[in-house]
Amino acid sequence: MKTFNLVRHIMAFVVLACYPPAILLWVAIHPFAQFWRKMGPGWTYALLAIPVAGYMIGAWFFRGTLLGRDLGTSVIALTMAALCIAAGALLNRQRRKLLDFGTLSGLPELSRKRYPGKLLKEGIYGRIRHPRYVEVLLITCGYAFFANYLGAYLVVLLSIPLVYLVTLFEERELRERFGAAYEEYCRCVPRFVPKRKPRHDGD
Repeated sequence: MKTFNLVRHIMAFVVLACYPPAILLWVAIHPFAQFWRKMGPGWTYALLAIPVAGYMIGAWFFRGTLLGRDLGTSVIALTMAALCIAAGALLNRQRRKLLDFGTLSGLPELSRKRYPGKLLKEGIYGRIRHPRYVEVLLITCGYAFFANYLGAYLVVLLSIPLVYLVTLFEERELRERFGAAYEEYCRCVPRFVPKRKPRHDGD
């Protein structure tokens, strides 16, 4: 039981230490993409790694306060954890077929000449516009349910509006990059809730 509780505690800390800076990283990049393009991907990530590392160190030292109350565990919490992680893993499997690591890392936003990218409309992207954000949110929710710490749940709840804000910034960039093609894509494919049938060109 002690080992299980230790795993829960570690999982709660992972949610606390990794999820917020990952989202804030994109909040910092997307609105100021033109500035960061002048810096280049290497300098961009090197500079942004400093506040991210500072946050993680601070989260470690104040983890007791930030994680808050341990709510124990229950069959309901573990079931919800399994469902969320399974759904996130399913999205991950579909998304990985189309989104390579360079695109996932934001290289098209930071260096359009070297990484022009393309408008993804096939596969899972024919059913939902932002599968990677939904995937990460589902898996993080799963971790939070498994850990069952109050602080982990608060992190998830507070991050939802930030994820939505990131998608708006990203969509603005995609409209600038792909123009009318992206507008048409947005009309056919929902943002977060997958449609039952994938989009087909000419629909």
